Amino acid sequence: MESILGFAIAMIVGLTGAGGGPLTVPLLVLLLGRSASESVGTSLAFVFVTKVFASPLYIFRKSVDWKILGLMLAGGLPGVLLGSWILLHLSKKQIEPILLPLVGATIAGLAFLRLFRTKQAPRPNVERRWLIPLATLPIGAEVGFSSAGAGALGGLLLMYKTVLPTATIVGTDLLFGMALSFIGSGIHVIFGHVDQALVTKMLIGGIPGAIIGSWLGTRIPGHKLQLAMSIVFGYLGLHMSWKGLAPLFIR
Repeated sequence: MESILGFAIAMIVGLTGAGGGPLTVPLLVLLLGRSASESVGTSLAFVFVTKVFASPLYIFRKSVDWKILGLMLAGGLPGVLLGSWILLHLSKKQIEPILLPLVGATIAGLAFLRLFRTKQAPRPNVERRWLIPLATLPIGAEVGFSSAGAGALGGLLLMYKTVLPTATIVGTDLLFGMALSFIGSGIHVIFGHVDQALVTKMLIGGIPGAIIGSWLGTRIPGHKLQLAMSIVFGYLGLHMSWKGLAPLFIR
């Protein structure tokens, strides 16, 4: 089961540069019964490794804007440290009722944003690169706290604030998410919030999934894939939110 999940999630990451956090966390909670805090740390570690294997094709095809990536990391790296610090300084009793609904709402929100993204949006006439570090600071914080957000929100940011071609948006966003996952997962490993055995099982399927996904990325119509992902993420996000909120209403 773990290897199959890893393969499916990593293929989506390789295809789109996004989807690792929003898909991994709810599946670990809903299907494997893991706690929310452990799922966040495990997700960050798994997503980092899969993006390492998915990114070489985009680098080889020169589909990464290194200057834009540097601006994104200038805000994103401090943000992920802040988000991880907030997560690690809450006790389990404090965190479970907060994190499940928060992560679920984040995932559902990202899904609706992705639905709008599937439509062709007008590109900016002038790049606003100075806004990028300011925008990626809260994105990084969200990644550190819930493991979700780098791919979807980073891609949206590049689409609306730069004039990069689509392939370069995917490649740059993929490396941005990889860097944030590396920092966030390292912090969670130190504090024992990563199930290393589970990560290993997921990577048995995840590594080939990431390679195949990145290879297929230029051969499948992107708008159709993004629409399907949005529907799945929306369902998982709403389901996870309800799982966290249900004890408040059902006694």
